[in-house]
Amino acid sequence: MKSVPLKAFPREQKRRGPVKKLRTTGRVPATIYGRQAKPQNLEVSAKEISDLIHHHLSENLLVDLSIENDARAKRLALVQEVQHHPIDGKVLHVDFHEVAENEKVTVSVPVETTGEAAGVKNGGGVLEHVLFKLKVRCLPKDLPEQILIDVTALEIGKSIHIGEVKAPEGVEILGDKKTTVVSVAAPRAEEEVAPVEGAKAAGDVEMTKEKKEDGTEGEAKAGEKAPPKGEAKAEKGAEKKAEAKPEAKAEKKK
Repeated sequence: MKSVPLKAFPREQKRRGPVKKLRTTGRVPATIYGRQAKPQNLEVSAKEISDLIHHHLSENLLVDLSIENDARAKRLALVQEVQHHPIDGKVLHVDFHEVAENEKVTVSVPVETTGEAAGVKNGGGVLEHVLFKLKVRCLPKDLPEQILIDVTALEIGKSIHIGEVKAPEGVEILGDKKTTVVSVAAPRAEEEVAPVEGAKAAGDVEMTKEKKEDGTEGEAKAGEKAPPKGEAKAEKGAEKKAEAKPEAKAEKKK
């Protein structure tokens, strides 16, 4: 990755008020970290840093910081973190991580696919992008903006794993070699609900009631008609009267 120049200025203010005032002047606060030096507060042009970020393909941005009145003419650094305003998206703060030209760095790089998978084109499969970033280790100058994976030959049911990804020259891809990066899944067919064999239709259900052995009233058998409610009450009343009369006569004779 080629580094881009960026002008920076020392920043002494640490309180919230001066920082808010700083943004009104067209600059944003920044901080540079590194193993060889203590963290230093800086300020950079809001327009310059915004243009660099928005016109860069990758989130990894390598800059040559030239800090005003600094003992070193330039300091090589990676843009480590950028804070944006939640509404208008303007840059609020930038963190730089100082690196050495001859020292390898470990960063995450975006993964992009190229081509149309054969399983998608010919079989109607679905391309599944599992990993969107890969961790790599390399010298700052060899840091790729992104890693491209050609999926043209990928058939349905096939995958490309980390161990199969071709790394750019001078770059080592880290992680489990068997981890899937992209794959092609079979097309999802609509499932049809088949009726259960032997099941009866709603109109074929028969409800039967039978007389239980213990004498309790059960359900009428299929095909038998239950007597009307009025007739059933009349029959029960007649039975009660027939039982009561013999008892009454027996009492008079006594």
